[in-house]
Amino acid sequence: MTAKEYLSQARRLDEIINCRLRELEYWRHLAGSISGTRYDGMPHSPNRPTEAPFARCLDKIDEIERDIDRRIDELVDLRDTINRAIDTMDNADERTLLRCRYLENSSWSEIGGRLHVSNRTVHRIHSSALANFSVPD
Repeated sequence: MTAKEYLSQARRLDEIINCRLRELEYWRHLAGSISGTRYDGMPHSPNRPTEAPFARCLDKIDEIERDIDRRIDELVDLRDTINRAIDTMDNADERTLLRCRYLENSSWSEIGGRLHVSNRTVHRIHSSALANFSVPD
């Protein structure tokens, strides 16, 4: 695995968590908006489910919440490992750049402003940082 692939894991995992949070919000909205039982006197199929309509939503909500919790724990551990690996680097600008880019999801221009350098210099530092970064085992 390359340094860039390794460092990008945190951003991808963060994106997955955010996607799952949006999905959770959808299911919570659905659980709260399901209509109640109709008592219209019409005959119903004997095969009709007897479970409350929102029960499936609650099961799905519980499943998603557990998945989010597991992924958050994984992200915390990964970020800690990445931070420790970045700490071993000698160059302070390279350390700052890697943290800004891969842990804070900063744009190139934001990083340039933080380091007080041009975008071209940011990319040069980034290339150097990736070359000097050691992927943990």
